[in-house]
Amino acid sequence: MDDMHVTDSPDHPDIARLLAGRHHDPFSVLGRHPIGAGRVVVRAWLPGALRVRLDDRELTRLGGTELFTLLAPAEAVPARYRLSWQTGEGDWLTHWDPYAFPPVLEEAELARFNAGAHVQAWRMLGAREVCHEGVDGLVFATWAPEAERVSVVGDFNAWDGRRHPMRVRGATGVWELFIPELGEGTLYKFELSNRQTHTLLLKADPYARAAELRPATASVVAPAPAHVWQDEAWMASRAQWNWLHAPMSVYELHAGAWRRDAEGRPLDYRQLAEALVPYVSELGFTHIELLPITEYPFDDSWGYQPTGLFAPTRRYGSPDDLRWFVDRCHAAGIGVLLDWVPGHFPRDAHGLARFDGSALYEYADPRKGEHPDWGTLVFNYDRREVVSFLLSSALYWLQEFHFDGLRVDAVASMLYLDYSRGPGEWAPNVHGGNENLEAVRFLRQLNELTHREVPGSLTIAEESTAWPKVSRPVWDGGLGFSMKWNMGWMHDTLKYLAMDPVHRRHHHGLINFAALYAFSENFVLPLSHDEVVHGKGSLLGKMAGDRWQRFANLRLLYTLQWTFPGKKLLFMGGELGQPGEWDHRRGLPWSLLDDPAHAGIQRLVRDLNRLYRGLEPLHRNDFDPHGFAWLSWDDALQSTLAFQRISGASRVVVVLNFTPVPRHDWRLGVPSPGAWRECLNSDSRFYGGSDLGNPEPLMSEPVAAHGCAQSIRLTLPPLGALVLQQA
Repeated sequence: MDDMHVTDSPDHPDIARLLAGRHHDPFSVLGRHPIGAGRVVVRAWLPGALRVRLDDRELTRLGGTELFTLLAPAEAVPARYRLSWQTGEGDWLTHWDPYAFPPVLEEAELARFNAGAHVQAWRMLGAREVCHEGVDGLVFATWAPEAERVSVVGDFNAWDGRRHPMRVRGATGVWELFIPELGEGTLYKFELSNRQTHTLLLKADPYARAAELRPATASVVAPAPAHVWQDEAWMASRAQWNWLHAPMSVYELHAGAWRRDAEGRPLDYRQLAEALVPYVSELGFTHIELLPITEYPFDDSWGYQPTGLFAPTRRYGSPDDLRWFVDRCHAAGIGVLLDWVPGHFPRDAHGLARFDGSALYEYADPRKGEHPDWGTLVFNYDRREVVSFLLSSALYWLQEFHFDGLRVDAVASMLYLDYSRGPGEWAPNVHGGNENLEAVRFLRQLNELTHREVPGSLTIAEESTAWPKVSRPVWDGGLGFSMKWNMGWMHDTLKYLAMDPVHRRHHHGLINFAALYAFSENFVLPLSHDEVVHGKGSLLGKMAGDRWQRFANLRLLYTLQWTFPGKKLLFMGGELGQPGEWDHRRGLPWSLLDDPAHAGIQRLVRDLNRLYRGLEPLHRNDFDPHGFAWLSWDDALQSTLAFQRISGASRVVVVLNFTPVPRHDWRLGVPSPGAWRECLNSDSRFYGGSDLGNPEPLMSEPVAAHGCAQSIRLTLPPLGALVLQQA
């Protein structure tokens, strides 16, 4: 367009396309262009401007448009220049012309992104503060290959998409623009026009590191991190952490509904840390797991329908406030896990859905791209740029916020093409199967990446099917997760304890079946938020019997959970014996602790954590079949179980009575002779029980029982569990 100055008019095709908001390369029209004979033409599109100047030269309005031009000697217009314009009778505004600056993004980075190999794409896309060509400002970049025009809009340009159209970087589909003199706190979105339909869209930045507080939906340029981390020792230790053999008990919580302030408002990240860290420390949990705090528009989704996979929700403070929260947890020796949602996203107009007017982040085929249960859209794991996006999000939380691991939500929905779909509602893969092969590939990439780049970090799958080797290495044909939730144990155990004890003898397989597959995966035993919502009631409410029996059954449940092979997870409120279903709109009912029965549940959870962490047999071989052996698994008539946990020569024996009938002189085989003592009795008066048990050490006798040469006679409390250790 070097000779456009000869034909500069509103009817010129390039000018007409620019003014119509349909030009993919505004830099070919706007800015400074040599035109030969030592002269340049400068063009500036400034809607609303009355007059425009470059130094002391005034630009000429082109016809009746808002495009201004200037012909000048080349030496009179430097490569980077400032324009002044007047929009009324007031002062002149002066800014660097964005269209005088070269591109910022590097070709090599763009190629990596397009190849699905850019795992720190937040350092390239989104909005970043840079010094470009000696000028400070923001570089904006977004991926929108089906757009004919993309603009940055915000308060700085009155949300006018004509003011700052972006340049597309060839076939990469990435659009960028450097806008000088903008900085942190800038509100912005991207305005996009689809090149097929010319539909105009207004979208938040997928890579934004902060967002407005809902219901507002603009992206916000977050300041550079100012938090000074104090967890060097924690991070160094974590890199060497042998999590396979370490105790791990997780306190799962919703950040906004654990506790509220005096006015009923959620605590922010800093307030939450001040109250939560000492509480979790006192109860003895090793980790906290946050329900999703990646930005989301709808409170009732609890974060499971995210729109900002790089932005901590503004509900509880700033990104640095979240860093402070994690740092405080680490200072107290508590790990922090993030519930992360790479399986689907909502249809909100400002979000990822049909981002550039096409199925971009989601599959185009609704049989793969629409989730029938949740009304959401499914990420297209076959698109390499989407893989870069998701892998970068995972690494972002682990590296930038020092999270110790990711609990990956709804893995089963990612793995199966026919998940929640009936005949004719799904299409088989190239081999005729129901597996989503590209999702499998993505999950393997995710786990290899995070374990390699963030040593000691965990990935934990919420996976509810019998998919093999979820928590086995990729090189062994597995998906590569560190651990997997044991949903089968959870469902069977809760179903069993919901039965009247008189019927339990007929369903004994529910309570002992989990041992058959307990070591097929690295399991976490979850009693999560999913079990106390959507009409399911509370854990206490699921228990059979009258009030006393419900509390006893709950104590029995927790003792089984903490002593059975597998890491532990309990949702907040479970330690209070919360009687009602969880409600995210209010804090936990802390007044329950005034009731001795509820306070007893909390004390039991504390003591179980201490026992689990202190007795090596209860945790060292959680994933090893050599760490578990039945003593009695088939006593359906009396509804009892007895097993031992093993670490080398050390043994802990656990016996559970699932009936309200006390068992006196009950003979239990023990693995070695000598004195045995109770180190925990779930029926203790300190926990709200009837205090029936064995206060004195029990001497073994040379009477064979349960496959052992030695045995002891003990009293089994009603609906109670005993944990025994050699005295």
